[in-house]
Amino acid sequence: MADVSAAQVKELRERTGAGMMDCKKALVQCNCEVDKACDFLREKGLAAAAKKEGRVAAEGTVEAYIHGGGRIGVLIEVNCETDFVSRGDEFRTLVRDLGLHIAAANPQYMNKEDVPAEVLQHEKDILKAQALNEGKPEKIIEKMVEGRIEKFYKEVCLMDQTFVKDPDKSVRDLVLDKIAKIGERIVIRRFTRYELGAGIEKRQDDFASEVMKEINR
Repeated sequence: MADVSAAQVKELRERTGAGMMDCKKALVQCNCEVDKACDFLREKGLAAAAKKEGRVAAEGTVEAYIHGGGRIGVLIEVNCETDFVSRGDEFRTLVRDLGLHIAAANPQYMNKEDVPAEVLQHEKDILKAQALNEGKPEKIIEKMVEGRIEKFYKEVCLMDQTFVKDPDKSVRDLVLDKIAKIGERIVIRRFTRYELGAGIEKRQDDFASEVMKEINR
């Protein structure tokens, strides 16, 4: 049996939020390798989350996150099962972190299934043209495109994005970790991101021309 130290248990608890005995068992199972133990506990969290899929998550909160002195704003609704959990620090911190992430990463969709078919096809056409321009053999282009589409999903889909505060986990991992820790179903229901001036064609002034106009008045 692996000799598990208190320091390893403490580190694993801080990284995963799992209970002390669960952390100890995971470390024993993974021969005291903390990274592998994190994955092991996350897999358990996935199983726990799957069991909670049928539960109704109608409580929660709508949070506003404002960034950059009012230049970027995010509204996000995150649901849980009980009002008690919705008022807890753990849940509130998660929602704030999600708002911060959306402000920073600017996701366009929640999941890959939400990407419209025409958007996906357009991206595939561009990626295929890029691969052809790179001189790649026709027989491997399709596999290349599929691989690059996965990267595209990680750029535009919230749940697949790398969490801005922890590059070792995705937003999906973050939520699953909280489900395992809190013990309730948690669902990001919707979000909207606002950026000051987005969609407005900003005026590009020619400074020299403006000076000449003033001189010739």
